[in-house]
Amino acid sequence: MARSTLFTLILFLLFASSCRQNEKTPQFTEDLSLFNADSLKTDLAMLASDSFMGRKPFTEGEKRTIEYLQNRFKEIGLEPGNGNSYLQAVPMVDILAKAEPEMKIKGSDKGDFNLKAFDDYVVWTDKTDESISLENTPIVFAGYGVVAPEHNWNDYEGLDAKGKIVLVMVNDPGYWVHDTTLFKGDTMTYYGRWTYKFEEAARQGAKGCLVIHNTRAASYPFSVQQVSFNRSRLQLDNRGKDIKNADMIGWITEDATNRLFKAAGYDSTLLLKANEKGFKAIPLNLTATTGLKVQSTFNKSYNVVGKITGFKHPDEVIIYTAHWDHFGIGRPDATGDSIYNGAVDNASGTAGLIELARVFKALKSQPERTIVFMSVTGEEQGLLGSKYYSENPIYPVEKTVANINIDVLNTGTPTKDISVVGKGQNDLEDMLKEDAARFNRYISYGSYPEAGFYFRSDHFNFAKVGIPALYTGAGSVPLDSASIDKEKSDDYTALHYHQPSDNYDPSWPLTGGIEDLKLLFMVGSRLAWSNTWPQWKAGSEFKAIREKK
Repeated sequence: MARSTLFTLILFLLFASSCRQNEKTPQFTEDLSLFNADSLKTDLAMLASDSFMGRKPFTEGEKRTIEYLQNRFKEIGLEPGNGNSYLQAVPMVDILAKAEPEMKIKGSDKGDFNLKAFDDYVVWTDKTDESISLENTPIVFAGYGVVAPEHNWNDYEGLDAKGKIVLVMVNDPGYWVHDTTLFKGDTMTYYGRWTYKFEEAARQGAKGCLVIHNTRAASYPFSVQQVSFNRSRLQLDNRGKDIKNADMIGWITEDATNRLFKAAGYDSTLLLKANEKGFKAIPLNLTATTGLKVQSTFNKSYNVVGKITGFKHPDEVIIYTAHWDHFGIGRPDATGDSIYNGAVDNASGTAGLIELARVFKALKSQPERTIVFMSVTGEEQGLLGSKYYSENPIYPVEKTVANINIDVLNTGTPTKDISVVGKGQNDLEDMLKEDAARFNRYISYGSYPEAGFYFRSDHFNFAKVGIPALYTGAGSVPLDSASIDKEKSDDYTALHYHQPSDNYDPSWPLTGGIEDLKLLFMVGSRLAWSNTWPQWKAGSEFKAIREKK
């Protein structure tokens, strides 16, 4: 055979091979028809039913939930995601801290007085001691409780917080007075999260930390915190680890805070002064006495993990996540309902995860990379299941291409937009934007960047170890209107978020959720049938972490 003829034949074979390979790549118009609102509705209705008892870890509700998820993964045809098991054990401790009914305040020239637990404050502990006692513990107002060298801000400068209770404000410096020149303006940083406030107070040696509640700054009413009053809370089992915790942590109402200020000879203008650069912590010359009785139970909860193994790069993985847990059975609401079903948050996301797995498995072709579907535990208790996974990964972090997280799915009709939480973080946002444009949709960035949603779901723990993560929310622009409709979202936050009334409604069309799942499918498909590695964008706080790996 002539050399030129041989060369032509080789080119033809390479072209043919390429075409055959391309034929294995999902054809979106065909494959997207596999999504089914009725299928999604079946899983959502089941997970949000009373028989699952609110899906709290360490309860019968957890047993039923993880059994259901394992069975669904098996029915779909997913392989076990953790060796021969669909489960990853997550060692935790259940801490039931019962607060004394009052906090006695002394030191006021106007007379001593008491604050009432539940009404004025909600407290708990992350310690496993049998009792926590605060006796005449000094109270200090420490502004926002932030130490941020890159922002030239230190609320603890010059303050010896050891053995004291620090009062700190929720959100970032500047937020309470609408000063957008500080930190990232209206977009919350991690310094604004209440979890950070507790962590920093512990690092400073404080005995207690109370976050001053404000509905706008926290993005939810004080009743959300009251839901967990005198109820057990979960933490990772950190026995043997050098982790600092304050003895008592919690929230205090703004009204109760102003009573403390008044007793100390100040007024609410302290909350304004805390937004000024150079603010110094102010001892209130008051002391507090209260306590907690603690019962601790060590046990294991579980992440549920299934996978579809890639045929070309099986060691490279894309991980879809959604948390299965909620708050179980607790304080009844005005109607007498005591089961916190968590239909929207996050039976909807978990059902969406199952639907994605079902569609991927139904494809005619096998992905080049491995696709993992992980329903994690303990999100409502502090992102515990994903935190444990990020510290004890089944799949190496450096081989994990991306995380796509679903926490609350659109239960209504389709929208023109899909909301991205965390603007300008990584390339996944650009991929989503391009895929949305195929359907004449676009991405938006949420109405409440000040709420810090980027730090409030499981993708955050993937980002913290450098894995590019995408977290989306329901859009707000209806297809039949040019105006943004926030009413539905606002009503959910005010009336149903973390309340027994977050129940499944058979009238939900779920067509909006299906359209959003299609976009998340398309982003994952891009990665699963390619060798693309999405990157963090310049300016992201997670970029350097990924580059080290």
